[in-house]
Amino acid sequence: MRRGGALAERAVRGFNARILALRSSRRWGAAVRRHLTLVTYTGRRSGRSFTIPVGYRRTGDTIVIGVRLPDSKNWWRNFTGEGCPISVELDGTDRPGHAIARRDKKGRVAVTVQLTA
Repeated sequence: MRRGGALAERAVRGFNARILALRSSRRWGAAVRRHLTLVTYTGRRSGRSFTIPVGYRRTGDTIVIGVRLPDSKNWWRNFTGEGCPISVELDGTDRPGHAIARRDKKGRVAVTVQLTA
């Protein structure tokens, strides 16, 4: 079981690296950045800083991140309850915010970020 977890983790890292390369490309970067951004947060248990690419929708100073397959992911759990601080890269600038994760009755998870400053 552990081996499968390590294999999946390597696959996710590889996928994320490709997404980051697309975001940086001259040809596709602008189009990709309109829908994908980087979020940076501190793990509540480990205290380590993590940066991951996520899809998002923005309305003013509110960003909504839909979490696909939430039961197979852990990152969004850092924002349950009262939530916690997060940094979101928008237009080449890191913007601070406060994120709260909510699960609806159908089991879907959305992380809502209210940008600050």
